[in-house]
Amino acid sequence: MNADLALQKLIEGNQRYVSATTDGAELTTTIKRASADEGQKPFAVILGCSDSRVPAELVFHRGLGDLFVVRVAGNIAAPSQIGSIEFACQNFGTELVVVLGHSHCGAIKATVDALISDPESISPNVASIVDRVTPAVLPVVAKQEHADHSDLIHNAMRANVEHSVMNLQLRSPELRNLIDEGKLKIIGAEYSIETGVVDFYGDD
Repeated sequence: MNADLALQKLIEGNQRYVSATTDGAELTTTIKRASADEGQKPFAVILGCSDSRVPAELVFHRGLGDLFVVRVAGNIAAPSQIGSIEFACQNFGTELVVVLGHSHCGAIKATVDALISDPESISPNVASIVDRVTPAVLPVVAKQEHADHSDLIHNAMRANVEHSVMNLQLRSPELRNLIDEGKLKIIGAEYSIETGVVDFYGDD
């Protein structure tokens, strides 16, 4: 499945999700148990956050085997995440990668708080995540071009998504080659916990 069709399926799935959750309807899907003999053929890769409120399969109303989901706090593109995405694109021919950020992201808030207040208040392990988010967030904090703290967090989240998109392109020759060959698109998006809507940034 090409990237444009895959993106359209994600958009339509999110619209079904929003409609069902807005109306209080039961969100159902036909689920066929995956067969080991058939292997897997996910039509999109989602690099998302570990936040329990943003399960990609539900947000995009997809079933087993549809999505190859990589989740880590702050949707960062560290080596293990990049390797997982390379694996999916090379072995399954998946042509669309979406980096999915979301509102009220704890990893973004922790990074902003560390930059403007007390960086010693977080554990060394959480600091390893903050350190990876900081290069994207620091310019946003330094510019001070935000209306309030909520606006700052949103701008920082968006910058972090775009930074992860860039890292996937720059730090993976394999993914970059697929992009150059017209076999892969990597785009950013954000999920609103308030509305359930996924806003796609467009091709990056």
